[in-house]
Amino acid sequence: MKSFRVDYTPDAQKIIDKLENSIRNRVLNWIKKNLDGCENPRWKGKALKGDLKDYWRYRVGDYRIIADIQDDKVVILVVDVVKRNDAYK
Repeated sequence: MKSFRVDYTPDAQKIIDKLENSIRNRVLNWIKKNLDGCENPRWKGKALKGDLKDYWRYRVGDYRIIADIQDDKVVILVVDVVKRNDAYK
């Protein structure tokens, strides 16, 4: 079975770097525990719909991780981390 690795877009990395320490740690620990090295990244997430149908979202408290699961590269590309009420704008 293949294990996925997590990568971050430059924009997502900037957003994560700007988060308050406690929130940043919570998000990064969740990614490490639930996504990095997993065999099925879809079981913890939810597929988005409409214009964002190629992306998946993961809930971490009041924040959402928006990711592109690239099966051919065995990569989960984190494209955004946003507060819940701003997630789908």
